[in-house]
Amino acid sequence: MITKIEGMIINETPYGDTSKIIQIFTKEYGILGVMCKGVKSMKSRLRALTIKFTYGSFYVYYKEDKLSILKDVDILDDFKTIKNDIFLISYLNYLTELTTQVYKQCNESFLYKLYIEGVQKINEGLNPLVITNILELKYLPFLGVGLELDACRMCGNKTDIVTIDADEGGYVCQSCYTNQILVNRKTVQMIRMYYYVEIDSIRELKISEEVIKEINFFINRYYERYTGLFLNSKKFLNKMLEL
Repeated sequence: MITKIEGMIINETPYGDTSKIIQIFTKEYGILGVMCKGVKSMKSRLRALTIKFTYGSFYVYYKEDKLSILKDVDILDDFKTIKNDIFLISYLNYLTELTTQVYKQCNESFLYKLYIEGVQKINEGLNPLVITNILELKYLPFLGVGLELDACRMCGNKTDIVTIDADEGGYVCQSCYTNQILVNRKTVQMIRMYYYVEIDSIRELKISEEVIKEINFFINRYYERYTGLFLNSKKFLNKMLEL
């Protein structure tokens, strides 16, 4: 029986001379291994439809706890904007590796929705760093290190918030402030917005470069301190951002 499965190819591995095994990140089945017989042949119609970052409907002979077998593919979105830009491909590489690692720790199907919506927004032309930071923040609860964004991290005070600090793990109020870096007041507000916004509701982004940089600095520091994730794709992306 053929099963139709929506997903994104996140990895591909050669198998023999003409076949390969792909991993598809899906909502219903998580990360699904699929055997693609003969697709490396120049004559195969599926050759171009079974490469990394193909997003589509995959028709497979589904086998639980075993490799499924690919029958056909329908492209849902070719993400042309991203795939024609090496800079955007770097973001896609990172988000894919990050999402995969987070999923392996929690097996939460909701990650698929966040991931696909984020990629779609980048493809639509929205600021890739902002969308990436939004996803990074939204992934924190799945890693067990969610932020406290309703009160001072140290005393619980909900007023007089003066900054946000990665080492402290969240907001810092006037009474608890010592020598933490003071950020733009808008940065304090926008991090909370990033954390709670529905990605598919975003239509435009009007955020100053100063605020974008401060938020990215905070998130990088927070990930380094609390998540234990040190991804090569993140290192490469950071180098790209420095150029």
